[in-house]
Amino acid sequence: MSVNDQLHRYLFDNVAVRGELVNASETWRDIVKNHGYAEPVNTLLGELLVATSLLTATLKFEGDITVQLQGDGPLTLAVINGNHRQEMRGVARVKEGADIAAGSSLKEMVGNGYLVITISPEKGERYQGVVGLEADTLAGCLEDYFMRSEQLPTRLFIRTSSQGAAGILLQVLPAQDTNLDDFNHLATLTETVKSEELIELPATEVLWRLYHQEEATVYDPSPVIFKCTCSHARCGEVLKTLPAEEVDEILAEDGKIDMHCDYCGSHYVYDANDIAALRTPPSSKNTQLH
Repeated sequence: MSVNDQLHRYLFDNVAVRGELVNASETWRDIVKNHGYAEPVNTLLGELLVATSLLTATLKFEGDITVQLQGDGPLTLAVINGNHRQEMRGVARVKEGADIAAGSSLKEMVGNGYLVITISPEKGERYQGVVGLEADTLAGCLEDYFMRSEQLPTRLFIRTSSQGAAGILLQVLPAQDTNLDDFNHLATLTETVKSEELIELPATEVLWRLYHQEEATVYDPSPVIFKCTCSHARCGEVLKTLPAEEVDEILAEDGKIDMHCDYCGSHYVYDANDIAALRTPPSSKNTQLH
């Protein structure tokens, strides 16, 4: 993990507005490496990663979050999974034979589609929000989402380059009487940030450059990392849900079952003995002869 892969939260002292700044450059590289995606797909996954990190911090929950784009274009799926610990992973799926040209826009890649945000808290009910891709950018679509679902003025500023991916979120605090002129003033200041500044400079320097005439409290950062949740045990649970005949047929043909994780590329191999162990009830495994 790069020392730059951090999320900083900050709060303006005299205005009811909160902000977050994240740099997720190394995490982005870890997510897209070894996949061979077209450059516009890599860029979109970088934007989605930044947005997911900012959303996770803004929505304030303990659990998992999935932010995905689905559509009928050549890019059928782009998804980032994360959690409140800022552990992130992601994957994209492109139609077989589809060519995504350099410089392709969001709509050219995804076509007619949706942005789906799914929150699965450790305690409480699962929540899912869906918004159509009506804006031209991912940031614009997410701003629409917050206005519709939270009724909170929100601005996202996402920057990507060959050097990395970073972003800033500004949002009016809920249940606060905020002058929108103040919020718009802060948004105007934030909009001036250059990609190279946001991606390559320390967060504290970026914030000083943007808001040195404002009073704000900056909190200790949280690390952002790439972490896949796949494991031999989890893949085994998936195998247990498949029809036994299908599993046995693969074993007969190949002598093994090779489970591949799309997110990180890991392989988990199961032979006949492994499958037999999966099918043995836990109580049988623990039975002792006396």
